[in-house]
Amino acid sequence: MPPDAAAPRFALLRVLVLDDDQLLLEVMREMLASCGPCEIVLELDARQALARLGEAMPDVMICDLVLPEMDGIEFLQAAASHGYTGKVILLSALEDEVREAAEELVRALGLRVAGSFRKPLAPEQLRQALEC
Repeated sequence: MPPDAAAPRFALLRVLVLDDDQLLLEVMREMLASCGPCEIVLELDARQALARLGEAMPDVMICDLVLPEMDGIEFLQAAASHGYTGKVILLSALEDEVREAAEELVRALGLRVAGSFRKPLAPEQLRQALEC
């Protein structure tokens, strides 16, 4: 057996980040890159993000709740109807009660919520959510 045949193979984590703040997207790219090997797709527009789901389903979606034209819940409802089965991490500057209600709605859609966080997301919160 070749020496590398016995070595464990790690799947490349595919992550889609949807937020209407370009700076936050760049910060998320840096934080995700520090978590290990992953394919990172950044989207400012929910409709473009939905189109990406047709190309390749991500393992994790990080989604802002407040977006122009289509809010985060509406986006996640569409993602669920497209057959998305990966994890969801919710982000928002909204109050805790609103984020908790959104988390319940997302779970009711049949999606797996790995975390719900107030912006800005701390690197340790991201690492914890990606491990669950």
